[in-house]
Amino acid sequence: MEPRPAAPRPRLCDSLGADQTPSASTLNAARAEARPAGRRAPAVAAVLPAGGSGERMGVPTPKQFCPVLERPLISYTLQALERVCWIKDIVVAVTGENMEAMKGIIQKYQHQRISLVEAGVTRHRSIFNGLKALAGDQPDSKLSKPEVVIIHDAVRPFVEEDVLLKVVTAAKEYGCSDYDLEFGTECLQLALKYGHIKAKLVEGSPDLWKVTYKRDLYAAESIIKERISQHICLVMDTKDENHVGHRLEEVLKDELNHVKVTSRLPCHTGRDLDQIMSEQCYSYVCVNVMTSDFEEIRKLVDMLEESNLSILYPVVVISVYFLDYKSVPFDQKMENLMQIREYAKEVKKRNILLCGLLIYYPQDEHKLQESLRQGATIIATLIKERNSGLVGQLLVA
Repeated sequence: MEPRPAAPRPRLCDSLGADQTPSASTLNAARAEARPAGRRAPAVAAVLPAGGSGERMGVPTPKQFCPVLERPLISYTLQALERVCWIKDIVVAVTGENMEAMKGIIQKYQHQRISLVEAGVTRHRSIFNGLKALAGDQPDSKLSKPEVVIIHDAVRPFVEEDVLLKVVTAAKEYGCSDYDLEFGTECLQLALKYGHIKAKLVEGSPDLWKVTYKRDLYAAESIIKERISQHICLVMDTKDENHVGHRLEEVLKDELNHVKVTSRLPCHTGRDLDQIMSEQCYSYVCVNVMTSDFEEIRKLVDMLEESNLSILYPVVVISVYFLDYKSVPFDQKMENLMQIREYAKEVKKRNILLCGLLIYYPQDEHKLQESLRQGATIIATLIKERNSGLVGQLLVA
């Protein structure tokens, strides 16, 4: 049995359940509720029990360390919590045998505000060890004692800020009923039994599910791919509004109804870098109008590497070239562009997936529109699938 924490203890709430993607109005309302006028926001921390063995997954690696898009699952969960600026500390409980692996994940993916503690033999003991680290009475501890602690499963990577706000608000403002405990979670019962505190179950949608079985890893990968494919940044090396490249932008916006397409000028200055990287986009279409070499592509790739964007997710870069029937012969153009293969092999090591698209179009308006639509379809497929097997290929529309 767990020893009873010394009073006073921080209020405890479990963020199990789910919530929908927050709108600006939802978040503003929730923030207002969490911080009424004249009152300061509570000090908040989070504890992630990550000491499980993942027996139900049926693989030797604990599920929290299983790769999703070549990145450990727990890293996605940490990122979801790190995005919430008002969570001051995140404590992760891992077993001794996985401690070094966890340190490596934190370093590789540049996670911030993370502290590690030894996991217990049960989930409850792991949580308790995390709470002890936050108690403020540990020697040499750099963690400050919070008023609210959010307990969140390490294998629920899709938690959004609004549900976390609701959890904090519930912990501060509400009591707990018998109904909540009867139908609530094991952590709510743990809180009541050992902490002498009030708790409330925050309801959510089915979206925030727990990765439990092997098939769940594939589902998580699909969701992540879908999310990071919802924004395309189109970079053109010309301001000529009459160039066919701008027609491609129009077709992309028309064909991809649920995808945000933003347009940027060439990557020449620090200001350009700020504009492009502020989008936090993982899909780039670089339209090469003025040059047939890789000058602009190299600049863009260097900027992406400098931003460390590809540390977290694979970044797709599609280099687009236009060739009409009256310009350079097709075979010669293809030969010039095949250098993309070698360069793509090089940048793949930086988690940047580069491929090429050659739009070979006639002067006929109808056929040109069809070529652009085919090009838009190819771009959408490359971005959504994020298939490393297509790296270095030069596709033709």
